[in-house]
Amino acid sequence: MSIAYAGFTITRVPMLTDNYAWFVGHDGATAFVDPADAEAAIFAVDREGSKLDYVLLTHHHDDHVAGARALAARFDAKIVGNAADASRLPPLDIALKDNDTIDFGGAKLKMIATPGHTTGHVTYLFDDEIAAVGDTLFSLGCGRMFEGTAEAFHTSLHRLATLSPDTMLLCGHEYTLSNARFARSVDPDNEALMARANEVERLRAEREPTLPVRLAEELLTNPFLRAQTPEEFARLRTAKDNF
Repeated sequence: MSIAYAGFTITRVPMLTDNYAWFVGHDGATAFVDPADAEAAIFAVDREGSKLDYVLLTHHHDDHVAGARALAARFDAKIVGNAADASRLPPLDIALKDNDTIDFGGAKLKMIATPGHTTGHVTYLFDDEIAAVGDTLFSLGCGRMFEGTAEAFHTSLHRLATLSPDTMLLCGHEYTLSNARFARSVDPDNEALMARANEVERLRAEREPTLPVRLAEELLTNPFLRAQTPEEFARLRTAKDNF
């Protein structure tokens, strides 16, 4: 099911067990974010009756890139990724550096570096309206810190936090229910968090998705976005890892 937002169309594409890939369109241009499974990705693009211009990769983990080559080949699309991490990604047709942009149907598609989950992780901004954040940021949580430092991860989250509050976040996994349990344990008096957690419980009980979500909601409820220092972030990340 597609939604319209700020002149874009966004299609959430479930993959594997709990992954989300995303198909984004704007004025005839299309991009597919993090195809873990080529067959599911191809089906989704065909279902929308669309061509495909770009395959966007947020980071090198197999559950985000495994279908990239086959998907790009099927539609003669260009694979886009972080030039600094090219050695760990499928072969890139367009290798971008931090803050580089490409045209996307008259909109601006910008890649920004958001290391932390991996050292080469990036986020894609569509005209400052939509952010495909991969595993850097989840609703009510963030990715595990597999590579890099708490300082780098905290800087990445701060960078996302300074985007427009109306930015729609396209996250890489449906982890919101488990994230809500942890968030409530560390921020029990947050009324906005309580309301979001209740909503998430209802949605998941009805087998409905919790994503995408606006940044404004995460700024009020996500303990990792609300962490003021790298040290506070590191304590939260360690606590979540052991929760």
